[in-house]
Amino acid sequence: PSEFRSAADRLLAELHGRRIVGVLILVLGFVALGAGTEWLFRRGTARPQQRIVAQPMETVSERVRAIGLRLAFGVSEVAIFGLGSIGAFLAFDWPPLLHQVVLVYLIAAVVLRLALVLGRFLLAPNSGGPQDTERFRVVPLTADAARFWYRRLALFVGWFAFGRATLDVLSSLGFSPEARELVAYALGLGLLAIALNVVWTRPRASDALPNVTQPPARHAVTPWLLSLCLVLLWGFWVVGFMRLFWLLAVALLLPPAIKVARMASHHVSRPAAGAEAPSAPGLTAVFLDRGLRALLIAGAALLLAHTLQIDLVEMSGRDTLLTRLLRGALSSVVILLVADLIWQVVKSLIDRRLAQAEVLSPPGTEAAVRQARLRTLLPIFRNVIFVVLAVVAVMMALSALGVEIGPLIAGAGIVGVAVGFGSQTLVKDVFSGVFYLLDDAFRVGEYITSGSYKGTVESFGFRSVKLRHHRGPLFTVPFGVLGAVQNMSRDWVIDKLTVGVSYDSDFDKAKKLIKQIGKDLAEDPEFAPNIIEPLKMQGVEQFGDYGIQIRLKMMTKPGEQFVIRRRALALIKKAFDENGIRFAVPTVQVADRKEAGPVAAHQALKLVKPPPPE
Repeated sequence: PSEFRSAADRLLAELHGRRIVGVLILVLGFVALGAGTEWLFRRGTARPQQRIVAQPMETVSERVRAIGLRLAFGVSEVAIFGLGSIGAFLAFDWPPLLHQVVLVYLIAAVVLRLALVLGRFLLAPNSGGPQDTERFRVVPLTADAARFWYRRLALFVGWFAFGRATLDVLSSLGFSPEARELVAYALGLGLLAIALNVVWTRPRASDALPNVTQPPARHAVTPWLLSLCLVLLWGFWVVGFMRLFWLLAVALLLPPAIKVARMASHHVSRPAAGAEAPSAPGLTAVFLDRGLRALLIAGAALLLAHTLQIDLVEMSGRDTLLTRLLRGALSSVVILLVADLIWQVVKSLIDRRLAQAEVLSPPGTEAAVRQARLRTLLPIFRNVIFVVLAVVAVMMALSALGVEIGPLIAGAGIVGVAVGFGSQTLVKDVFSGVFYLLDDAFRVGEYITSGSYKGTVESFGFRSVKLRHHRGPLFTVPFGVLGAVQNMSRDWVIDKLTVGVSYDSDFDKAKKLIKQIGKDLAEDPEFAPNIIEPLKMQGVEQFGDYGIQIRLKMMTKPGEQFVIRRRALALIKKAFDENGIRFAVPTVQVADRKEAGPVAAHQALKLVKPPPPE
């Protein structure tokens, strides 16, 4: 109480000759002046802001541009408010103590306004007029969840900003350090209460995230663990363990911040409404995701370096074991972040190219061959790039940590030779796969046969190929086991059919009918693109027990001969039935015993009797 009386006396002495009500009215006038200038700025820029609200946001570029302009206008409004209120306040001559008190609270108000602008930029809670429509929402949340987090963010930042301003005012008014600490601990309890309220009342994932059918179950122990961590944070701050405080704070806030940044980047770079979602994220999503993650990690590292009182500039000039380890650790983090960004960009490019290659072109065309080649080589190329990037990044990180990588590389070479001798089968598989790819022996989507294995090539690995049998089983065959490969899907295939007809059939008519059927199939729009040479009769294949076997032939594109063959056989059956050509079937002739001998002799004489002279 004595300190409050002393502070009141000092403040009244500063206000000697001035009324408190008049001073408050004057301060409110400065605030109103800032709000008025902001209102004038908002009126002057009403049309541009309305155009921003009305402009389409279908593509990624349109979306990023609209969101960026909206953020720029929001920050500009706060800047105009700050210049109108704080600038006008600084233009007048005030008593020093009152000048400092009012200025601190005006700055706290500007900080709160900036937090509100950031909240509206990220969450668009539909609480600030027509510019807060949901399509401007950066973080993909439902409307209720966006309002919840926006209000908690405003409450937390407002409490912190005005609480910190209050502590500065108490210091200016001459309060003792013990009294200021007591007020700070009480204000800290308020922040702890807000944080605990967020932990226990935050929306569930099923209510916060749109289009979530099966959200991850929230464990009952999670709120208790988070509450314990928050209480520990407050305790570390109270007892002065600031290093533990910031370590625990970073450990609690960095993972969810990275998750939110990833959600926001993918939401901003989402495809247009009604468009098919790409199988791989675009470059914009990759740059936003990895760039924001790198900034968050780098910011957390700098914050920890500051709180741990590590002078990075001074540390770079010293050469001790600790400084070398810290410099190496920071360099390793930077190297791994850059390598991760490069890998994600390359992976995104390759995956998008593979997705484009999945759109099948007409078989046998150059586009189809090129797509099959890409589907074969790009996954191998992606795996090779990953291995190379991982090895180079690890070597550079070890070098940054002070490890001599020259002997390590030499030792790795010796170990590699020893491992190569011990795993000859593995080496054989890898090298066989390389030569199969160089020879272009088969591609993804082609049907091959090798020994007892046959099927459609689904994918490649470093040492094996996956073959999908036409009945369903999936074979994983090492390259070294394949041996000679029979590719059934290249260029063309000749399909030969055998049809049995009776001995008394008219072969000329049968040949004409088959030729006409071949012409009809070649003119059919369903089969014409896949027929290279139409169906035709080659002649008599052999004399059978029940009839004569005739051979048919046609040339088609690989894999299409089965459908065309079935259609051709159906047409042959119909045409032969309509023209009296009978198919060869087992028959039995029954004759009387008395006539059996003469009939048999007569038939024999007909076979050996020479033809009459012409």
